[in-house]
Amino acid sequence: MHKDRFTAPDYYQLDELFTSEQILIRNTARDWVKAHISPIIEKAAQDAVFPKHIIPELGKLGAFGPTIPPEYGGGGLDYTSYGLIMQELERGDSGIRSTASVQGSLVMFPIYKYGSEEQKRKYLPKLASGEWMGCFGLTEPDYGSDPGSMKTHFEDKGSYYLLNGAKMWISNAPFAEVAVVWAKDENGKIKGLIVERGMEGFTTPETHGKWSLRASATGELVFDNVKVPKENLFPNASGLRGPLGCLDQARYGIAWGAVGAAMDCYDSALRYSQERIQFSKPIASFQLTQKKLSEMITEITKAQLLCWRLGNLKNEGRASTQQVSLAKRNNVAMALDIAREARQIHGAMGITGDYPIMRHMMNLESVITYEGTHDIHLLITGEHITGVSAFR
Repeated sequence: MHKDRFTAPDYYQLDELFTSEQILIRNTARDWVKAHISPIIEKAAQDAVFPKHIIPELGKLGAFGPTIPPEYGGGGLDYTSYGLIMQELERGDSGIRSTASVQGSLVMFPIYKYGSEEQKRKYLPKLASGEWMGCFGLTEPDYGSDPGSMKTHFEDKGSYYLLNGAKMWISNAPFAEVAVVWAKDENGKIKGLIVERGMEGFTTPETHGKWSLRASATGELVFDNVKVPKENLFPNASGLRGPLGCLDQARYGIAWGAVGAAMDCYDSALRYSQERIQFSKPIASFQLTQKKLSEMITEITKAQLLCWRLGNLKNEGRASTQQVSLAKRNNVAMALDIAREARQIHGAMGITGDYPIMRHMMNLESVITYEGTHDIHLLITGEHITGVSAFR
């Protein structure tokens, strides 16, 4: 069984910037990952199986909707604590973080933000505990970066809405009990609906053959004349602002999560360089290896500081969409670069399941394009600083 020897890098003593409660939350998540994810994750990834048995444990950990108020089953935590949980989960595996991130940011958040009181009471406590799992339907086969052109639509049939269309690349879809689905009404306005498993005409075929996020379940959402009760429509969301507001939440968690993946690759590379002997001495003694490791810790430290500041802005309600985009783009690219450099340090061993490097690298190839591609986030920043949109 894989022994987790991870030691977190903290080159600038960032722990001094966190509260005692935030550190306790992070350490609890870190210990949980060491005990429950590290021993099983390599086999789960090799077998392309999501370890569903961890769902109730994630609920007990408080990883589902940690910022949702306790009255609805959430943890009522601040955004820095939420980010630290995502960091630790992705240190274990991006797919595990994705499962929690989708549940909290893309399912529970919109129900809390845009839903009716009845919807909140019905869904949030069961989602928080993991009794029910959810998924988020925005991306379509023909529309990823351009969600405003979606084809999924619904019609008012008097006593219900009739939903038709399809969504693709949906995390948690194969086993989700609840789907938050974004579709156009008869006037072309984007609205959010809650679709439940068991509704006639609603199917969730699983996506197979992935080289990335192999320990995460991905699928489609297919709606063939699905009758959705009218009480399942979000009363407080209209237009793209609804789903994009959810993506802000998820991208924030990704910015923290990517740091966790980078930390794991760096820690493994540092330890390996100290133990691997070539030319009668550890490869850590060679200048090029030290260059790689020094650049890794520099970039990780910068990303940690970026997350810390963004967390403070989120807690104050001042973090903008553009600031979240910048952090997501920077930190995921940083993590992917570090995974590639760490693979070089590990040599041939870096491609095996004995080390986490190749798994993180493949996962990050998905993370760098989902929730907004690397280039889209660049253009979000570009529009903000120039005042000119590159999308229209």
